[in-house]
Amino acid sequence: MLEVMKMREEEKKQSSRKIGMKNFFKKKWVFPAIYIGAAAILLTTFLVWQMRAPENVEQPDFSYEENAQRQMDDEDALEVGKTVEDFSWPVENEDDVEIVTYFYDATASEEEQEAAIIYDGNSFYPSTGIAIAAKNGETFDVQAAMSGSVKSVKEDTVLGNVVVVEHAKGIETVYQSLQEVNVSEGDKVKQGDVLGKAGRSLINEEAGVHAHFEIRKNDVPVNPLDYFKKSLTTLQNQELNEDDQANEEAAEEAKEQNEAGTSEEDTSDEENRDANENEQE
Repeated sequence: MLEVMKMREEEKKQSSRKIGMKNFFKKKWVFPAIYIGAAAILLTTFLVWQMRAPENVEQPDFSYEENAQRQMDDEDALEVGKTVEDFSWPVENEDDVEIVTYFYDATASEEEQEAAIIYDGNSFYPSTGIAIAAKNGETFDVQAAMSGSVKSVKEDTVLGNVVVVEHAKGIETVYQSLQEVNVSEGDKVKQGDVLGKAGRSLINEEAGVHAHFEIRKNDVPVNPLDYFKKSLTTLQNQELNEDDQANEEAAEEAKEQNEAGTSEEDTSDEENRDANENEQE
């Protein structure tokens, strides 16, 4: 009988414990408390592990190094908003100058072609550019028509000082008849930089004080008046047509004729000298 009573008491105790546990977990704060406790244990474990990590292990540097001067490394990206230039007149103010010799165009009228011929004694040359003179007849600053690199500077007894500026592969501007030169080969120039002063040349004495200006693509001269206020890309994308080739061929033909004429004159002069010497003997 006693054993039966003990068993009933044990059952009552277990039943009370189960009811108590159920009531405990029904309380709202129990599960948040469990989660917070678990998080605290995990965080404590991580901090203890980090403190025990070897000192020689290099930790990543997430600090920010200030660059107040905004200096760029060699590997940094280049500026993409660079201004696109257009060919400009090689003078400060185009209204102060006039064209005294035009570009020779093989398709132009005879009158226009005549105005684009340069006569040098008994020789003649189609103009491969334009000759610009000040309206007051005085000298003036000759400026770079576009930014680029000075390819060459030459002193020529016939053409005057000559400066060639390269702007891109195959694209050049030529400045002749300069009495002074302010740049040297290899110099970087910006659009509007003064290259020299306008002067005179033996090949175009009738133009007086002037500057001869050319734009060339792949060493073929093109009419500068067709490209003023147009971009470099326009000329790069422009295919050289038959007219441009015809202008180049006309210039080469005139050069050959002049050289042949000079040779004939020299031969004739030599024959005359020999004839005079024979008569004197």
